[in-house]
Amino acid sequence: MEKDLVARLEAAVARLEALSAAPAGLVADAVALDPAIAAFDELVEKSLGRLSAAADKIGGKVQEATKILAEAFAVLRELLVKAKQCQKPEMAGLQEFLKPLNEVIVKANALTEGRRPEFFNHLKTAADSLTALVWVAFLGKDCGMSMPISHVEESWQMAEFYNNKILVEYRNKDVNHVEWAKALKELYLPGLRDYVKNFFPLGLVWGTSGAAVVSAPISAPSVAKGPPSRAPAPPPPPSAPLFTSEAAPSQPKEGMSAVFQEISSGKSVSSGLKKVTDDMKTKNRTDRTGAVAATEKGARVSSFSFRREGPPKLELQMGRKWAVENQIGKKNLVIDDCDSKQTVYIYGCRDSVLQIKGKVNNITIDKCTKMGIVFVDVVAACEIVNCNGVEVQCQGSAPTISVDNTSGCQLYLGKDSLGASITTAKSSEINVMVPGAGPDSDWAEHALPQQFVHTFKNGQFTTTPVSHSGG
Repeated sequence: MEKDLVARLEAAVARLEALSAAPAGLVADAVALDPAIAAFDELVEKSLGRLSAAADKIGGKVQEATKILAEAFAVLRELLVKAKQCQKPEMAGLQEFLKPLNEVIVKANALTEGRRPEFFNHLKTAADSLTALVWVAFLGKDCGMSMPISHVEESWQMAEFYNNKILVEYRNKDVNHVEWAKALKELYLPGLRDYVKNFFPLGLVWGTSGAAVVSAPISAPSVAKGPPSRAPAPPPPPSAPLFTSEAAPSQPKEGMSAVFQEISSGKSVSSGLKKVTDDMKTKNRTDRTGAVAATEKGARVSSFSFRREGPPKLELQMGRKWAVENQIGKKNLVIDDCDSKQTVYIYGCRDSVLQIKGKVNNITIDKCTKMGIVFVDVVAACEIVNCNGVEVQCQGSAPTISVDNTSGCQLYLGKDSLGASITTAKSSEINVMVPGAGPDSDWAEHALPQQFVHTFKNGQFTTTPVSHSGG
């Protein structure tokens, strides 16, 4: 018995030594036999091959951007292989691990900078779509990212805005451009999304042994040095309708829509709301000097920066300004001790819901993602800037609502706020929900135009909105 055990151990050691001494070609064959890698190669050959074929027919900057996109997918493949050879890293190690991918994304973004180049929509679509590849940075539910499948879908929604422009512009002009746009969408949806769903729904599979700290894991192709370019934050998937008719099938609400509906239904929700007590106000806190720290709005951050920019806040500063900052995953925030001379500034919040129960002078929502705001009355304006996937409900009156540099915004207007003036700039996917004609009517959804045609007639320009949909 003992001799047999020794013999088996010696045989196992011999096999391991043979594998370590195997030629590089055999190791490459072993990698190719990995089902996840084989499926990835099939995805690249099919969908990326179709995209490259269309780009070769167009040439120029489109061909260059497509080659960079192919380079990014090649780097992603190396990361998939490398992950199994490394232990799961901390944030510092993750940033080093993702450095080659980040450099390619920077290179793609560089094509869109400066004076607007020819085929800008193509270049912008390709650059924005590469954010989907950052699903490999998902380390768990507390890392500040969506789940990998959702991240791919949300990232493509940002790129699809420009992709649809290509479809509209070349629909009756050049089939090669239409083919390129359709092939790019197929690469991500269903291509990359289904691949991640089948093999990495919970993130990368890391090795149990190997280097604990990743240091320069991949020798990526040389990339021209340049300032780090921030990849746009992806918008969230479309949320469920806020209001449903009684005749519709009863389905449980989730996320912000569930909280909104509970608030709108008049149910008692105060038990779950976070009260702001006197000792939380800046004027009554001994650990504050009364000075309000300025926020550096213009700072650019890395594409892979997931941490909060500061501590969470919900406080009244100097008796004038309510500061709601860096609230993550809080669905029960409330401000109920306010007056018409105060302002509310909401900054850097994500996956949270805030209810403002009194009349305030102004509301500003800045750099928020998947954020819901319910307010009653505002004297001046409600401003939404630099946001992704926000839902804003006005239960009272609001003379002005402005949306600037925002992707994915759902506005809910009550009967008293239907006369509000809504201004949009550099924004996409803006929908407005308004009450129906009768007391029992369903709410109606209206999409605000995000494209316009300008024609010069009789000495002046005439502007008309355009609606479009991608094929």
